[in-house]
Amino acid sequence: MPSKSSNDDETVDDKLLWVRSDLAESPDERGDIILAAHRAKADLVIVRAEDLSRAKEIGAIRIGVVSSNGSPSDDITVLIPDPSPSGHEAGQVAMVSIASGSDQEKAIELAGIFATLVVDCQDWTVIPLENLVAACQKTGCQLMATVSSAEDAETALGVLERGVDGVVLQTRDVEQVGKTADIVRPGRNLIDLVEAEVEEIRSVGSGDRACVDTCSILDPGEGMLIGSQANGLILVHGETITTEYVEARPFRVNAGAIHSYILDIDDKTRYLSDLRSGDTSLVVGADGSTRPVTVGRIKIETRPLILIGVRSSDRSFRAILQDAETIRLVKPGGEAISVNDLKKGDKILAYVSGVARHFGMAVEEKLIER
Repeated sequence: MPSKSSNDDETVDDKLLWVRSDLAESPDERGDIILAAHRAKADLVIVRAEDLSRAKEIGAIRIGVVSSNGSPSDDITVLIPDPSPSGHEAGQVAMVSIASGSDQEKAIELAGIFATLVVDCQDWTVIPLENLVAACQKTGCQLMATVSSAEDAETALGVLERGVDGVVLQTRDVEQVGKTADIVRPGRNLIDLVEAEVEEIRSVGSGDRACVDTCSILDPGEGMLIGSQANGLILVHGETITTEYVEARPFRVNAGAIHSYILDIDDKTRYLSDLRSGDTSLVVGADGSTRPVTVGRIKIETRPLILIGVRSSDRSFRAILQDAETIRLVKPGGEAISVNDLKKGDKILAYVSGVARHFGMAVEEKLIER
């Protein structure tokens, strides 16, 4: 059951993801959304009564139903649309649409009664959410915002800095489930980084390289996974370090030669040359944690390049980066090391996927990239 206070068992940063499958008309479509919610490790999936058996068969995910008179149980959460302030049972969830000031006042009243409140701001303005976040902070009510995309989720989670406690995704686009999960709970989506041994370092002349300037501040140990082969990528550190001659650019990853692959959300890759302002990219920490960031600018310039070749187990792969002391890779433990200080035999962090890629998506086929 949802707890009265969202802070009892969670940190402020640990947000919830609920997914609605009940709005889709096709049984197959609803089934796809339920399965996507399971794969995304959603905290709850809202289903129709006729889909209860199917949802229970998938398992490992809590189930919710929308009902005006249903009673909650140990395995089912009941969401009541437009409830009255009285006559509810413990554990029930209130659902309210907000299209006017009076709707907002009713929602604030319900926030003092129900343990969890789901709001749908129909014209999608931030102000009602700001007021409700403030109200729920006073009462301890868990506030969930209805969203239709990962972009809406990012907005809701940033309201008044603290944001809502979670989002309820209603969409017919199955891909939005995974994308929203990446936004809501980036820390839970870990990548298995490996230690790779440096076996080749050499200059390769000049070429065009791309800096990925994000709309976020990167932390020490964070960067992006870059490489010349899609199934083997090297963690390139963000420009978070100030030197005697160069100020830090903590929003930037000098990612390397323009042909390179970069790991994106949903375990896809893209070419650096394809990235544009407004796109989403993936920041990866030395501990394997990931978080999506918005690309503010791609800066392409001609610079001297250096090839870094590494080996992990039986796999060898390479990355071509700018040859400059400010370009750093990440050592096991999170320490940054400049490509100019790198020596054969050094260990750095990398990612090995073990699959081929077609238009950036993992596929099971033979593919050789040298």
